[in-house]
Amino acid sequence: MKKISILFVLFIGFINAQKFTKSEISLINQGNINSALPIYQTTDEHQHKTLLSLSTEIDPLDKNTAILVKRMKESLLSTDGGVGIAAPQVGINRKVIWVQRFDKEGEPLEYFLNPVITWRSELQNLGPEGDLSIPEFRDQFYRSKVIQLEYVDLKGQKFSEMVEGFTAVIFQHEIDHLFGILISDKKKKEENDSYQPVDAFKKSDSVRR
Repeated sequence: MKKISILFVLFIGFINAQKFTKSEISLINQGNINSALPIYQTTDEHQHKTLLSLSTEIDPLDKNTAILVKRMKESLLSTDGGVGIAAPQVGINRKVIWVQRFDKEGEPLEYFLNPVITWRSELQNLGPEGDLSIPEFRDQFYRSKVIQLEYVDLKGQKFSEMVEGFTAVIFQHEIDHLFGILISDKKKKEENDSYQPVDAFKKSDSVRR
């Protein structure tokens, strides 16, 4: 019964994942498909609008998804110290992110399709964040210390795991991008909030996501 229910959830997910538009396919496949895609910036009006837009679910089995995933990794690797990237940052409003896993041996980069945070701890960290899409912006932000995450891979297989510490911060930052939330806007909303700060950060304030 459990296996049937999981398959049903995946089936519904595939239905909800809209097919790529012609413009998305064109952007994903432009130039050398083994190269990095340009990273969008808030300083460009059109690109800023894309960064503020909601992302939709992606079909993990679509051939263009695999190309997008690969090119996003190249985009992240092309940066100076970036530890995460979301699809809107390369112009595609789809639910795809890459995160450096500081909670795993070797600190590997891993991709996540249709990621969803299903639970967040009330205890929060206060730490520095920057953004690959927002030039010259750094500030302190509050993030949940522990999260529970669900996502699928390129085979459509579903996973669930608990993540904590700095890696959890990266996940929250990247998933915010999927909702059109930028840290520059987030800071304005947090000005009147109060939290208990907990120092659980591993990286310096030079990291960008």
